[in-house]
Amino acid sequence: MRQSPLILLALLLTGAASFSSSSSSSSPSASPQANTRDAELKNAFRRPPKNGWTFVHLEGTPHEIGFQNGYLLAPEIEDTLKVTILEVTHDNKKDWQFFRDAAQNMMWPHIEQEYRDEMQGIVDGLTAHGTSTKFDLWDVVALNAAEEWEYYVKEYDEAHGNKSTASAQVAEHCSAFVATGSYTKDGKVVIAHNDWTQYLDGERWTIIYDIVPARGKRLLMDGLPGIIHSADDFVMNSAGIVITETTIGHFSGYAETAIPEFVRARKAAQYSTSIDDFTRIMKDGNNGGYANTWLVADTGKNEIGRLELGLKNVTLERKSDGYFVGSNFPINEKLIREETDFDPHDMSESSNARHLRWDQLMAENKGKIDVAAAERFLADHFDTYENKEDADERTLDGHIDLSPRGDGTWQPPFGMAGTVQNKVADSHMVAEMSLAAAAGHACGMDFKAADHLRAHPEFAWQSGLQRDMKAGAWTTFSVAQP
Repeated sequence: MRQSPLILLALLLTGAASFSSSSSSSSPSASPQANTRDAELKNAFRRPPKNGWTFVHLEGTPHEIGFQNGYLLAPEIEDTLKVTILEVTHDNKKDWQFFRDAAQNMMWPHIEQEYRDEMQGIVDGLTAHGTSTKFDLWDVVALNAAEEWEYYVKEYDEAHGNKSTASAQVAEHCSAFVATGSYTKDGKVVIAHNDWTQYLDGERWTIIYDIVPARGKRLLMDGLPGIIHSADDFVMNSAGIVITETTIGHFSGYAETAIPEFVRARKAAQYSTSIDDFTRIMKDGNNGGYANTWLVADTGKNEIGRLELGLKNVTLERKSDGYFVGSNFPINEKLIREETDFDPHDMSESSNARHLRWDQLMAENKGKIDVAAAERFLADHFDTYENKEDADERTLDGHIDLSPRGDGTWQPPFGMAGTVQNKVADSHMVAEMSLAAAAGHACGMDFKAADHLRAHPEFAWQSGLQRDMKAGAWTTFSVAQP
């Protein structure tokens, strides 16, 4: 019999014990298991939280990197898995076993060994640390694929003649831009991104990963605990490539026999040394899952690109002078017609209103864009449809929960509540592998869970795991020095 998500959550929480604090120290009479643990954790560490972010340094073979992730972030991973199970089962109206089975039978055959080893390492690290709830490999794979499930469920239901249980449309996620040449203050790249999602999982989207893999390039990225990719995405590598994206709104399409998006995204970040590399890796085995408009910069060449990656339609543009922006609007007319139900002429639509605002800000600030300007842009509350300041679902700093249209009769797709964190970098920062990040709303407004749930009782299903989200100061994070 299918269990409800709340029953599943209750089972997960039953008998839960608190984690001990993370530590890689061993006792004087270390067991063989402790010696193995210490060998896997060599050179890895986590720093105390800073302005809402937790910095972790992972280094070594794929299994070692995964083990370090699982061990050092074990409390956070268990918490994030519980949130993911609740969200995914609620939003798609299928039990968690459905997604575990899909992770094993549909995704696993198309995941290369390097990333299989890393995810197995995460499981082994969780086991070595000890968790109150026992999770296995298929839980970890399903967690990494969380952004892809709404695409898969639609295709699954259609193939099986079911009335779709997935959300009616792909949720809008994120605002972003990349600029260079005559648009920036020093003529070099500036790139910025904020993550829009439910506050429920967004409150947990506060890990800064510094990853030194045995093969490929060093990575600095934001992310959720227990994942091998950024997922929202903001990542740079030691070859001077920096990558972000915004979701293509109202998109449908998924190929079960292709490579999961989260695998391609991680591989592209780890192995790209050019925009062409990034494009090739993302296109190879494209499954259509988490279809995005990718903004990418090669800071060495001072070149920027925009890769609109649908399933059937893929378009790459590039510039050495200019900008690209993202706010979930599709671009290619053929893609719009064949793969979405998007209306590009509806200016009350969040995607279109934010697109217009980006173009306004780029024009108004041409020749002046730097990190400080980017930080201001991500805090912007101007609604172009209303033509006034009004923090809501149409502003770059998204506050869907504050929209007068969120009155209980209008529910945004996937219960999305707004911006949950922000990142900015310029060419100088990328050269040093550093980024500036602000947890919560860039405008400085705190999110109060009790107030939100009181105003929006339709989200009561989140109450067991919903928590406050404070707005943190902009903080610079750099890779760990040897």
